[in-house]
Amino acid sequence: MMEIKDKIEKILGREVTLVHPKDLSHGDYTLIADEKNAEEDFKKLETQKLVEVERIELVKPRFINFYLSKDFFKKSIGEIVDNKDFGRGEHAKGFKVMVEYTDTNPFKEFHIGHLMPNVIGSAISRVFEWNGAEVKQACYQGDVGLHVAKALWKGDYVVGAKAYEEDPQAKVEIQEINKKIYERTDAKINDLYDRGRKQSLEEFEKIYKRLGTKFDYYFFESETAQIGQQIVEENIGKVFEKSEGAIVFKGSHTRVFINSQGLPTYEAKDLGNAKNKYDKYKYDLSVVVTGNEIKEYFKVVLEAMSQVLPELAKKTKHLPHGILRLPTGKMSSRTGDVITAEELIEDVKKKVKDDEAVAIGAIKYMILRQAIGNDIVFDIDKSVSTEGDSGVYLQYAYARTNSLLEKAGMWTLGVHMGEIRIIERLLYRFPEIVERAGKEYAPHYITTYLTELAGSFNNFYAHEQIIDDSPESPYRLAITKAFNIVMKNGLTILGIPAPERM
Repeated sequence: MMEIKDKIEKILGREVTLVHPKDLSHGDYTLIADEKNAEEDFKKLETQKLVEVERIELVKPRFINFYLSKDFFKKSIGEIVDNKDFGRGEHAKGFKVMVEYTDTNPFKEFHIGHLMPNVIGSAISRVFEWNGAEVKQACYQGDVGLHVAKALWKGDYVVGAKAYEEDPQAKVEIQEINKKIYERTDAKINDLYDRGRKQSLEEFEKIYKRLGTKFDYYFFESETAQIGQQIVEENIGKVFEKSEGAIVFKGSHTRVFINSQGLPTYEAKDLGNAKNKYDKYKYDLSVVVTGNEIKEYFKVVLEAMSQVLPELAKKTKHLPHGILRLPTGKMSSRTGDVITAEELIEDVKKKVKDDEAVAIGAIKYMILRQAIGNDIVFDIDKSVSTEGDSGVYLQYAYARTNSLLEKAGMWTLGVHMGEIRIIERLLYRFPEIVERAGKEYAPHYITTYLTELAGSFNNFYAHEQIIDDSPESPYRLAITKAFNIVMKNGLTILGIPAPERM
């Protein structure tokens, strides 16, 4: 796009915005001109013909449509075929990004709710990488706090959570356990805690491996608690104030940062986490992926951070996502009404002949097919549909090209004959899509694009003989190879496995 855009701007003597029309019958690019100048702009562009453009048209009152030439498409196919990394850009070159996501809590199960931040955070990380940034992936885990004390009280989090709300004596006992965990003053509690924490973290690693997740850093509330508490205590009377034995921050709404027992809350720990992360890796941007339900919470944390750690607050981007639920409704770890990630993976595997790569792809696609902030009702049957709008659909299209290319053996780019196909008019756009996904923190743009691209390939495959003795067969194979590269790269960014055979 940039070369064509630059040439148009040179002809018109001003900056312009080009968009792709939704309807391909309206061309490959559209310039939305000022109504007063549209006809004059059109005449200038028509007079000084652009090499890459076959024709332009003015759709009054203000739309100038550009139709790219066959030579442009042949050149773009050749560029893709010669570049296995097609789609990589330098938009964010030199930029250091830390993406914090998943944020599982030891002593709790990795349920399907954790899949949302895991899949989204992992995809966002790769989007930044493909835009040229240096990216570090981090997981911040709640290994201290009331949830741990509830789990250690009777060895069962659900039992402890229920008792904490309903039994005053149990509540006192759990609070005492919580204090001992922080202080490390009870040998029996320490032993239970250490063994439980170790086992939880080992189980999480098994899930991460299945999901293709690899973290560069692990941060824990136990190491950030003291840092956060110190930050708060140093700013009492300036940013924070004492209230009923606790220390609070009065922002858009009041939140407790140190409770009446003198222990740091999640809010204080998040301050400590921001500083701890920056001390370990001097990022330019810290993206924190969490659920929508803590948007207001995080808003206040950022308000406090802007006063005590102003430079880090400027570098922090909160990226909230929706809820993943099954048709049966929302889960609750407090009541034990949860479905683990492993259970969901196994349920989907049963639908796809026990193929884990296909099951993982189906789950990730359903999460990444729409804007991050939206809730998702996960329909297993829809997730494994081969008719389109699924990870399986993309994987099948990719696998089909491998078979075709293997069958064809050696070939060259060949000549372009006939009409320009829809697939040709989509393939060259991939780098633009990756760049936009990075700028807007929106991997669903890539998912939508790949689904449309797969549809265009399947249509191409259904209506044309790709391998035959005709002069155009090598060019059709080049289109197939270009699709193969773009689809694999797109699936890689999304974290969806790309099986060579299916």
